Amino acid sequence: MRDTLVMIMGGGRGTRLYPLTKERCKPAVPLGAKYRLIDVPISNCINSGFRQIFILTQFNSASLNHHVSQAYRMDSFSDGFVAVLAATQTDRWREDWFQGTADAVRKCVSIAHVSEYRRVMILSGDQLYKMDYRDIMDTHDRTGADITISVLPVEREKVEDFGILRVGDDERITHFAEKPREPEIVDRYRVSDSFAQKYVPHAPAKRWVASMGIYVFESRVLLEILQDESQIDFGRDVIPSALSKYKTCAHLFHGYWEDIGTIGSFFEANVALGSRNPPFDFYGGESEKVYTNKRYLAATRMMGTHVTESVISDGCFIDEGSAIIRSIVGIRSIIGSGAHIEEAVLFGADYYERPSRSSLPPPGIGKNVHIRKAILDKNVSVGDGARIINQRGVEHEDGDGYYIRNGIVVIPKNTIIPPGRVI
Repeated sequence: MRDTLVMIMGGGRGTRLYPLTKERCKPAVPLGAKYRLIDVPISNCINSGFRQIFILTQFNSASLNHHVSQAYRMDSFSDGFVAVLAATQTDRWREDWFQGTADAVRKCVSIAHVSEYRRVMILSGDQLYKMDYRDIMDTHDRTGADITISVLPVEREKVEDFGILRVGDDERITHFAEKPREPEIVDRYRVSDSFAQKYVPHAPAKRWVASMGIYVFESRVLLEILQDESQIDFGRDVIPSALSKYKTCAHLFHGYWEDIGTIGSFFEANVALGSRNPPFDFYGGESEKVYTNKRYLAATRMMGTHVTESVISDGCFIDEGSAIIRSIVGIRSIIGSGAHIEEAVLFGADYYERPSRSSLPPPGIGKNVHIRKAILDKNVSVGDGARIINQRGVEHEDGDGYYIRNGIVVIPKNTIIPPGRVI
């Protein structure tokens, strides 16, 4: 594993997750009350024994850079590292930003010393899953592949959201279609009966295989491909053109995986974390830990609070008579008496009192506040008696101090909601 370099894509503008990406890139978006999205692939790497990790960033990366520097400090007596490579001007690349995933790797090849490694593993920084990457390496070695792509069985209704692959019984990928919509093309990519019986016998509806955006390249192959500057994106350009030139194989993954790239999918994935048997579980043994920044916060205090199917993070105070139902409550959350929070995701706060701004109310939820089906970004202050419930049942709207996406109210970072306001 020491001869494998990991490169994690730090994401672009993340417009589908706006306004959560207004001041941060997608991998830096808070997750599960105390984590960030980037913690998932980094933790998978560490648990799998891969310790040479670069994160390629470009857009709104300050928050991500700070989190990574605070959370991941490798032992000085090992050769492991987690380092950020930000888009920058060089003698060769003087003006261009990263144009796509492959272009980002191309512009970091020399800085990352890719040629010194046997293999390069490319990961996305904004997906929710647990994987032992040694499994995909085993597939890569066993098949003698030049390129290996981790794939996921999917149903017909999900085909249009993914890059769909045609895989032979020998695990070799022969064709690739990016988000196909035409019925005849979709039918053409349906896996064979023998493939389905061998690899997905317990999921008869999942007769298509989709790319997860997880790639393993032999370094010599990757460097050869990147010499062609027209190859901008791995999914759109590199993989389709590589199929006829290089042995490209599929590694089938059967676990939970979610590309939480929209407000709706992000909300549902978070709310599900509080269920009795969540599809993604932050709990686990030594091989399944999810790491993050150590904050040394006090334990949470609750005063006669009703809590069910929820996750409560560290450093919170929840006053009497409040109810928290199917919700995620982030670090340093202060919730007043009589508050009713149902199916909501609260990111919490960076501090208890606003620094050098004593005239403004501190972050937190006031008394008798009602919040339902909403996401509150960090440092939000909600005055007494306010109601954030999407009262008009709007699907999409940009308002004063709020956004509504997929029927979910999103309150941006540092917003102050006055007492009694109804959204």
